[in-house]
Amino acid sequence: MLSVPLEAIRDSFEGIMPSVIATSDADGMPNISYLSQVHYVDSEHVGLSNQFFSKTAANVAVTGKATLVVLDGRIGVQHMLELVFVRSDRSGEIFDRLAAQFDVMAGLQETSHMLRLRAVDIYRVDACIAIDPVAPLALPPPLLQSRENHFWQTAVTTGELAALGDAETLLDVSLAVLEERFGFAHSMILIADLETNRLVTVASRGYPHFGFGAEIPIGDGIIGIAAERRQTVRIPDLRRSRRYVSAIASATAATYDEIPMPMIDEPQSQVAVPMIAGGRLIGVLFAESERSFDFSHNEEAALRVVAAQVAAGLVNFEVADGLGEAGPHAAASAAESGNESSFAFQFFPRDGGVFIDNEYVIRGVPGRLLHYFVRFYAQAGRTVFSNREIRRDKSLNLPDFKDNLETRLILLRRRLEERGGPVRLERPGRGQIRLAIDGKPEISIVNE
Repeated sequence: MLSVPLEAIRDSFEGIMPSVIATSDADGMPNISYLSQVHYVDSEHVGLSNQFFSKTAANVAVTGKATLVVLDGRIGVQHMLELVFVRSDRSGEIFDRLAAQFDVMAGLQETSHMLRLRAVDIYRVDACIAIDPVAPLALPPPLLQSRENHFWQTAVTTGELAALGDAETLLDVSLAVLEERFGFAHSMILIADLETNRLVTVASRGYPHFGFGAEIPIGDGIIGIAAERRQTVRIPDLRRSRRYVSAIASATAATYDEIPMPMIDEPQSQVAVPMIAGGRLIGVLFAESERSFDFSHNEEAALRVVAAQVAAGLVNFEVADGLGEAGPHAAASAAESGNESSFAFQFFPRDGGVFIDNEYVIRGVPGRLLHYFVRFYAQAGRTVFSNREIRRDKSLNLPDFKDNLETRLILLRRRLEERGGPVRLERPGRGQIRLAIDGKPEISIVNE
């Protein structure tokens, strides 16, 4: 058993301050290099990023040993680890996790050629010794001290989320709980739209605007990479970048940039967690902070559990709403808006894009749904629809229970409400949608 457990110094593995690795060749000639990342594997092993340390690798190949010094960037405490080489991983869960993080940092620093991960070298830790005499620079901020163990809070949170009765409440309550119980003041949920290969914002908290419908391409920035790799990505200190570039702003779509992405001006720490259910990517849960070191491994663990609960809940509600609603025409009625003015409604079948009075509204599945509702209103005066009839309409190209219809409807309703204008959606009952419309839509189909 180690004199200092690795679990007690996990904050020294955050990559906030570079670690130092020392090796020697067969003749005893020492070599010292800086190391980008130390990864906690288990109570007896660590993984070291292998990028361009050819001399270190050559020495380890001869002796099988290394000495590592790690530093807690918050309080300045150092520890020395005596290591024995076990293996080198070029694939697998640990490699994929670190590779995703390195790719995000490379995008921020524009140094992809330098930060490309070659392998993760796994070492057994034979000794872990505190380096004395070094007094801590400062105690951690009170907020960080209060977050040391979220196990009980996480258990209570998942129980509360599991008891909720609809998808929209689940989205909002999950973000509210993250703030109230864990202190995450800025967070959002994005759903995956595999048709457009993008993530679309459906819920947010702590920002000047909600940004419903704002998009990020899958594979771009910290959020897009988390979705593409299906790996949690956590950046504890963005100040390490030589040049600050927002991982969100850089991924905002250029064509449909009318919906700004929610963001804080200068985030210092970020974490993105993919939401997976049944092996399927549902979306991403994202949080950020103006403070560095605000998301440790404990915060990450809590977010991963909450993300899994939200993903499972959205899938369960999708099945329930698709099977248990009223018939398709049970509540259909004629519209009586009392407004005789007209407005332009443009629909682009190529990508489902919708513009109202020449202003972008939304695209993809939500855009096709909006056109569906407005077209039936214009043709027959219908204002009430059901999830069941939507699923049965082949023209919408909705895969059975695999496109999160309910979540798309929530996104569409929220986007229309935040935007304002002549078209809105209401939910008169479970599995039903009511179109509220002011004026006469002049529908045009734009085939590009």
